[in-house]
Amino acid sequence: MRRSERWMVGLGLAMGVVSGGLAQDANDLTPSRARALFDEAKQQCDADGGKLWGRSLCGPMMIVEPATRRVSANAPDRYNALVEEHGVFIGRLPEGETIANTSVEWSGVKWVQVQWPMPTDAVQQRVLMAHESFHRVQAELGLEAKGEQSNGHLDELQGRYLLQLEWRALAAALKANDDATIRAHARDALMFRDRRYATFPQARAAERSLERNEGLAEYTGIMIGGSDPSERTALALHDLSSHVADPSFVRSFAYATGPAYGLLLDRYAPDWRVQIREQADETPASLLAMALKVSASATQADAQLAVRAKAYDGATLLAGETKRAAERERELATYRNKFVQSPILVLPLSNPRVMFDPRNLVAMGAAGTVYPSAKFVADWGSLEVRDGALLAGDWSKVQVPRALAAPGQHGTIGDKGWTLVLADGWQIVPGERDGDVTVKRVAQTP
Repeated sequence: MRRSERWMVGLGLAMGVVSGGLAQDANDLTPSRARALFDEAKQQCDADGGKLWGRSLCGPMMIVEPATRRVSANAPDRYNALVEEHGVFIGRLPEGETIANTSVEWSGVKWVQVQWPMPTDAVQQRVLMAHESFHRVQAELGLEAKGEQSNGHLDELQGRYLLQLEWRALAAALKANDDATIRAHARDALMFRDRRYATFPQARAAERSLERNEGLAEYTGIMIGGSDPSERTALALHDLSSHVADPSFVRSFAYATGPAYGLLLDRYAPDWRVQIREQADETPASLLAMALKVSASATQADAQLAVRAKAYDGATLLAGETKRAAERERELATYRNKFVQSPILVLPLSNPRVMFDPRNLVAMGAAGTVYPSAKFVADWGSLEVRDGALLAGDWSKVQVPRALAAPGQHGTIGDKGWTLVLADGWQIVPGERDGDVTVKRVAQTP
């Protein structure tokens, strides 16, 4: 789940599909419980035997308790930061190291990292561990995410409308029993996608990276975490329905599309996982279009869109999205005043580590994307955001309301909306615009 040195909070959980998991207390990750989870991860990994991707997903895994930063791991680290205790390896993750559901390199080892508490549902636990295990070997498979872009078009009226029509068509395809019906709904899904690409010319390239990254990871989680075809289909259908409630689709959409297209490809192009490793420009959707011999045609899509949208209650969906679009314009005006027009604190970023929830981002076009809550770690220190921050589209800077920040300050600077902890040798200095401030490394007094 990372791009360069950016760590991002994982979503990818199939929530509430199957009950029966052991209840967990957030402060009760015992060695025996950790060991049981590690054993389950290994069992499902061994059961796959490398068949899915041609490479085993087994490997070092750690579970981290955010409040205490306590680590429980299934393997030793390289530099002896962990101590064996009752069959697991215990230690503490240093301050400055990011805690997230992801893959990280720490103390000489590349780990699968998951946060405690994990989902209480047993299936959800398995999906999560397999999803993050894919990220650990993703680069070795030649599938490392590259050039991730903003998907701000998925906050636009037509972008959201056409994406949800696509989701509904995919769900109908997964629920169908006969081949002709499955193919018809799959073609509808691809038609809605092609129309989105025609409406937003940048969409195809912008969506590709996330679909190859999180879409493939969530497909992997469901394939290995699900026990049989019916359970995997139920998990994929849940991903398609649960993300409808996300405040924003700009970074969560691929968790829904990835498993659905993957399962359809398993039916119509069983060798697709080899193809996608060899062809960097392809996505599961484009491979399905080739398998079904569906060609993109914006003209055809325009002619058929209204007719086919009726099959998925498109009128009701469009009415709801039109109302949301009006509300969004008011929200964007507030954000522009808060993060652009008013005095701000600007923090430059270079290979940052970022923790955030991908479900609630708000795209602001060329200005960047609003992250309602997040933590940014960079060479100047750390910024914890509770009431929103604006991240540039190229991740070159993050900005928050200036509030109490003033030139000459250093150390910890707090505001109700954010807390900045500056590293030694850094302090607040005047910014480029009158009234703005930024940070700068300064000479330390001997």
